Amino acid sequence: MIGSNLESSEKNFKKEVIKEEIEFQYFWYLIMLFTIYLISLIIPALLFMTYLILFFLPHFLETTDFISLFTEIKPVVALLSMPLVFIGCYILRSLFVVLTTRFFWRWSEKKVPTRDGIIPRNFTSRVLQHYHIRSFVLKYGKNLIMKGPFPWFYNWFLNFIGVSKIGKGTTIEEAIASDRYIDVGKNCYIGLNSAISCHAVDGIFGNISCFEVKVGNNVTSAGVNIVGPGSEVHDNSYLLPLASVGKHNIVKGNNYYWGIPFRKIFKKKIMQYLDISPQDLEKNENIGKYADQNLINTNEVEKGLNKSEEILEEEDINENSQEEPVDLNSLTEQDLKIDFTSSSAISRVNIKFLVFYIPIFWLSGMVIITIFYTFIFFVKNWILIAFFMPAMLIILWFIFIMSCFFFSKLFLILINLIHKPKEGLFNAEKGDNDFEFWCLRTELKKIVFWLIRSWPLPWMDILAFKWFGIKMTLSSSLYDTWCDGEFIELGRRDLIGQGATIMSSMVVGKYLIIKKVIVEDYALVGGYTAIAPGTRVGKESIIGAMSTTTYNQKIDPGWIYMGIPASKFKPNKYAESNREILIRKDVDEEEKFEVEHEVNVDEDKKKHLA
Repeated sequence: MIGSNLESSEKNFKKEVIKEEIEFQYFWYLIMLFTIYLISLIIPALLFMTYLILFFLPHFLETTDFISLFTEIKPVVALLSMPLVFIGCYILRSLFVVLTTRFFWRWSEKKVPTRDGIIPRNFTSRVLQHYHIRSFVLKYGKNLIMKGPFPWFYNWFLNFIGVSKIGKGTTIEEAIASDRYIDVGKNCYIGLNSAISCHAVDGIFGNISCFEVKVGNNVTSAGVNIVGPGSEVHDNSYLLPLASVGKHNIVKGNNYYWGIPFRKIFKKKIMQYLDISPQDLEKNENIGKYADQNLINTNEVEKGLNKSEEILEEEDINENSQEEPVDLNSLTEQDLKIDFTSSSAISRVNIKFLVFYIPIFWLSGMVIITIFYTFIFFVKNWILIAFFMPAMLIILWFIFIMSCFFFSKLFLILINLIHKPKEGLFNAEKGDNDFEFWCLRTELKKIVFWLIRSWPLPWMDILAFKWFGIKMTLSSSLYDTWCDGEFIELGRRDLIGQGATIMSSMVVGKYLIIKKVIVEDYALVGGYTAIAPGTRVGKESIIGAMSTTTYNQKIDPGWIYMGIPASKFKPNKYAESNREILIRKDVDEEEKFEVEHEVNVDEDKKKHLA
C-alpha cells in the first residue's frame, strides 16, 4: 500500500524540479561570531588585567625579597589567588558566551520559529536561512562547554538557551550532534559520539527533515548510536553500540535494541552479545526471567561448538604461521576489498616525526611575540591595552595558525621535493621510503588540521585542506569530518556529514594503500560514513549515514547507497518526491504507516513545491 502510494505520487509529479544553489549568509555569521567572542572577552579581560596590574604585579612580581614571597600575607594571597581568579574569569567568559548565544537564538526563533516539518533545500527560503543561522550560532558555545573543563554544564547550557529539554540526572557525553530540538527525559545516558539528531539532509537539492526527537526516562545509549529526526525512544530502552535508526521510528522501550537499523534483541542474543554465563543470568534480577533451562542448555551447547571451532582455527593458524612473502604486484582488487574500518591510517606513524613540530611552533611563536611586543611598545597605556586585549587575542591566535600553515607548507614542499607522493600499494614497515615519507606527511599536516578545527569559523578548514593539496571549492562543506590531506578531489556543493571519514590512504596489516578519492558535484556523504581509498562518488549521489565503501568502489551518479559495505538502494529523487507524506515505523512491531505533514516553507515559496 505504501509503495503504491509513493509510486503514484512520483507519477503525478509534472513540474520541472527547481535546483537552486543555496547561498549561505556568511556576513551575518561573522557578525554574530565576533559579537559573541568580543562580548564574552571584554569584561573578563578587564577584570583579569585589573587584578594583574593592581594586585599581582606589585605584591608578587615586583617583590625583591624571595623569602618574603612565601612569608608575608599579600604575596602569598597573590600567589594562591591567581589560579582562582583565572578560573573565575574563564567561567565568567563562558557565561557571557551563553548569554550572547541565547540572545541570537531567541532573535532567530522570533523571526522564524523552529517547528516540525520538511524544509526544501532546492530553493532559498527564510526558513532555510534561519535553520542554518541557528546551527552556526550554537556551534561555538556548544564546543566551548562540551569540550571545555566543565562539560557537566552542557545540560544547563541547552536548557537555558531553550535549544532542547534535558531532564535531571541525564548525562550527554561528547558528540557532534545531540544538541538542538531534542527532548530527553530523566536519568538517561547518551554515550560517546551518539547522535540524537533532529535533522537529516536528504541531498544537496533534497530536503532537510527537521522533527523533534523524544527520548524517555532511563534510556541508555551505549555509544556511537544515531537516532534520526522524528523518532521516539520510550522509557527503559537500551541501545547497544552502533544501534542506529533513521527518521520517524517509534521504540516502545523496556527492551534491548541493536543493529542498523536497530531492532529488538531477544533473550538469547543478549546472552551471547554480553557474554554472560548462565549462572550470572540466573542471579541477575535486572535482566530477569532467564530461568528457562532449555535456553541455558542451548547456549551451553553453542558455546561448546564455538570452542571447537576456535581450536580448529588455532590449528589452522599454527599450520600457516610461517607465511611466504607476498608479491605486492600480484595482489588483485578483490584482495583489497576488506573491512578497512578496523585499520587506522595513522596507527604506525613514528613518534620521531613529532620533532618537526618544534621549529614550526617556535617560528610561529616568534611571529606573534614580535607583534604583541610591538603593540605594547607603541600603546604604552595599560587601560587601552586591556580594552583592546580581546580583539588582540583573536588577531594573535589567527596569526599563529596562519604562521603554522606557512611554515608547515615550507617543510612539506621540501619533503615532496625529496620524495614525491604517489598512489600505489606499499610495504608498511620501517625502511620503506614510501611508507616513511607518508608517515612524515601525515604527521606534518595533522597539527595544522587540528589547529584550524579549533578555530570558531567552521569553513576555515577548507582553506587548510586546499593549502595542503586537496582539490575542492569553497562551496563544499566538511562538517567535523576526518579527512586525509592528499589525493582527494571534491566537486561543487558537496556535503560531507558530521563524523564522516574520507581516507585516501590506509594501513592494512603489512601494507599501505594510497589511492585517490573523487567526489563529483552535488554529492552527499552521510554522517559517520567511512569512504575507502579509490572510491569515486558520482554526481548527485548519496551515501547514507553509517555506511562504508570498499576499496576502489564506484558510486553511480544519481543513486542512493547505504549499508556496510554500501550497496545500491534506490534512485536519488528526493527533490522530486512528495514532501507531505512521512513514513513512520514501529520498531517493536516492525510495521510502517503513512502520516501527512505540512511542508515547512515560506508562504510565498509554496508555489515552488511539487
